[in-house]
Amino acid sequence: MNLLLVHGLWRTPASFLLLVRRLRGWGYSPQQFGYAAVAQGYDAIVARLVQRMDALSALGPYVVLGHSLGGILLRSALPRLLDPPPRHLIMLGTPNRPPRLARALGVYWVYRRLMGECGVNLSSLAFYASLPVPTIPYTLIAGTAGPRGRWSPFGHEVNDGIVAVTEIPVYDDDPIILVSATHTFMMNNAGTQEVILQVLSEVIATP
Repeated sequence: MNLLLVHGLWRTPASFLLLVRRLRGWGYSPQQFGYAAVAQGYDAIVARLVQRMDALSALGPYVVLGHSLGGILLRSALPRLLDPPPRHLIMLGTPNRPPRLARALGVYWVYRRLMGECGVNLSSLAFYASLPVPTIPYTLIAGTAGPRGRWSPFGHEVNDGIVAVTEIPVYDDDPIILVSATHTFMMNNAGTQEVILQVLSEVIATP
């Protein structure tokens, strides 16, 4: 089965190299979608992503996986597809609710300059209110290895260092798979990769 991997903000396709190697070892055919959030507008990135997904659909059933902002981009792309959508969406550490760190930093010019429109969107309540809800099956994976305690911006709340577990769900009752991983390197975590393998196996087994 084909897969399309979409990296997170301020990352590149290289962040998926270890996962790509494992996916190929499992017999899957991963492809990657790259973008430069600082240099490109959000809608322009989504438009290219839609084209890439439509092209991949012509090759047969496929699954999409997004890390962090990658999951948000995929959510925006899904309703715009002309061809059949992917069979499943996997989101790694994707803040499906406005993340507190982005909201806190979004008031600063330096943040807006470094993160571009994509980063500004993550700090916007209005953007999240307009974000399409996935209409295909999806899996949410959250990291738990972030700092907790008095000096943590998350207090004692479970987090991956960037996103709190409570910021992961699309709906309040969404099941979330927890892995002992930090946000930035979640895709390299062995536990994360085993979850991905299990999800892919279940997708293939589903008629």
